[in-house]
Amino acid sequence: MEEQAVQTVKKRRKLPGWVKIVLTVILTLAVVLAGACLALGRSGLAMVETFLLARFAFVETDADLDTAVDQGLDAFVKGLGDRWSYYLDAEWYEQVMADRANSYVGVGVTVLTNEREEGLLVQSVIADGPAARAGIAVGDVIIAADGVSLAGENREKGAELITGPEGTQVTLTLLRPDGSTAEVICTRATLHNPAASGKMLEGDIGYVYLANFNYGASDSLRQEVDALAAQGARGLIIDVRDDGGGFVSELTKTLDYLLPEGPIFTMRPRWGFETISQSDEECIDLPMVVMVNGSTYSAAELLAAQLRESAGAPIVGTLTSGKGYAQVTFPLPNGGGVGLSTSAYCTGGGHSLIGEGLTPDVELELDEGAVRGGENDNQLAAALALFDQ
Repeated sequence: MEEQAVQTVKKRRKLPGWVKIVLTVILTLAVVLAGACLALGRSGLAMVETFLLARFAFVETDADLDTAVDQGLDAFVKGLGDRWSYYLDAEWYEQVMADRANSYVGVGVTVLTNEREEGLLVQSVIADGPAARAGIAVGDVIIAADGVSLAGENREKGAELITGPEGTQVTLTLLRPDGSTAEVICTRATLHNPAASGKMLEGDIGYVYLANFNYGASDSLRQEVDALAAQGARGLIIDVRDDGGGFVSELTKTLDYLLPEGPIFTMRPRWGFETISQSDEECIDLPMVVMVNGSTYSAAELLAAQLRESAGAPIVGTLTSGKGYAQVTFPLPNGGGVGLSTSAYCTGGGHSLIGEGLTPDVELELDEGAVRGGENDNQLAAALALFDQ
């Protein structure tokens, strides 16, 4: 007779729900921590550990860790060895974002700080801005702001004293061209600053100064060029001296507007594929001259290079900066931002400006005391002369 086998099945104990949650959290944290360690590497972990030690072990409990972090991040980015990458603390980040929007809070004047010892020489006044409404005019000298003198070395503090929160007031003391003085009160406001300004020169040559390639720059330049063309301009001078550049999108829109069909810009990112932007067949059918100097950077430098490459436009001025990397500004949790070079760029034909810049066809220094775009601008006179050759 066969013996019947008896199988005993033991019932498993189920873990309580809260224990499962705790184990899941611990496992998740372990995976995240392991991933962070792999991503940061030994150097990154050393930076994190240093901050934690300063936070919990440093004897000075009231130490300003925010300032230490700002200085540390600035030093870290500089340590990359790329002159075009940068760190912005929270205050600078906010200012840069406002500048890139081509808007700012102020009274609506541009000034020259090195023309008059007594203060700030008013170079231009925005129509219907606070300064214009208060009666400030080109040629006035702002000699004090809220009673603080702007003479001598204090001229460098002028922007800081004149700008301020929107809706607040500032009292400006003016020295008029006739030698009289006046006090005016301006209410600060958010103002939109057009990137381009234009005028007609002798011989029906249009002149456009482009200050940057920030938001709206392409539309601003288009408006000025269209107005000059409607007035009968037979040639065009585009001045990008002291233009620090801006957005790639504004550059490509500007080049597409100015140039005939063909490649106009090449981008080579670290991640992704090379892209070549193309211009359509519509263009400005006018001979052009471009003006540059050592402070012509980024998109401005590439604009000059592409106008020469695609349209044979001669360049007047001095050797440019030799920039060939595009940056992306990443916001940071501390309110600041870090701008890192993430792409190399070159002309539509593949020519890079890195380390060499642009050598002008007419190489000429600006005369001492000359004002850009003014009657004594010898570089502008040289550019104008090219249309009669």
